Amino acid sequence: MTVSSPPRVLTVAGSDSGGGAGIQADLKTMLALGVHGMSVIAAVTAQNSLGVQGYWELPPEAVRAQLDSVLGDIGAQAVKTGMLASAVLVETVAEVLAGVEAPVVVDPVGVSKHGDALLAPEAVETVKSRLLPVATVVTPNLWEVAQLTGVKVEEEKDMGRAAEAVLALGPTWALIKGGHLPGAPVDLLTDGDREFRFTAERHDNRHTHGTGCTLASAIASHLALGADVPSAVERAKEYVTGAIAHGFALGGGIGPVDHAWRQRR
Repeated sequence: MTVSSPPRVLTVAGSDSGGGAGIQADLKTMLALGVHGMSVIAAVTAQNSLGVQGYWELPPEAVRAQLDSVLGDIGAQAVKTGMLASAVLVETVAEVLAGVEAPVVVDPVGVSKHGDALLAPEAVETVKSRLLPVATVVTPNLWEVAQLTGVKVEEEKDMGRAAEAVLALGPTWALIKGGHLPGAPVDLLTDGDREFRFTAERHDNRHTHGTGCTLASAIASHLALGADVPSAVERAKEYVTGAIAHGFALGGGIGPVDHAWRQRR
């Protein structure tokens, strides 16, 4: 009997030793959603539920070798980027992805859930000039919107202006995540012509480590499965909302979302 291969999704991100975010969260999400996850590790963090104690970038030649190895042989139906740490790694990844036909979901990771910096300040301009122009979808939270564009979102009506500023940097779609605003969470997705708003129930659960990584990976997974961007975001939102609802305590700080919540029901 011949077994067909599932769609393939590649994550380019940092390793989270605590398993709640980064490469580990990405691969768990991909498995849960029925795609084959592959990884290019850009940095290694010493990280637990209390925070990030340190991180170390891989040499650019090691990152490029991983990219060439996977894309040159296996290929991918979608790519997701997360923590890239430095300007030279952003440049390395952007250069390779500019030649990839698969959709690219960029999570412009700048800071961890605990407030620890994960992107060198000088790399922000490189993200704007090199990485965002190759993105099919970029998924900034409100802090990342301000970091990338200078636009501060203080209420829902500001999200449209923020999306315009992000789209001006080159991605095809911008998903502005409004989870840190008061009230019911609202995310805004737009390509400049079409606009979609996604709402969800706010769950009273502090264990939300890995939310951004999980959402971006879920979007990439659904794109690989054949969904268009609005449908991929809608399905990803449903998955991550359930993962947040089932987030669990781990260690002495903020625990992770539950990537296997559907399997545990």
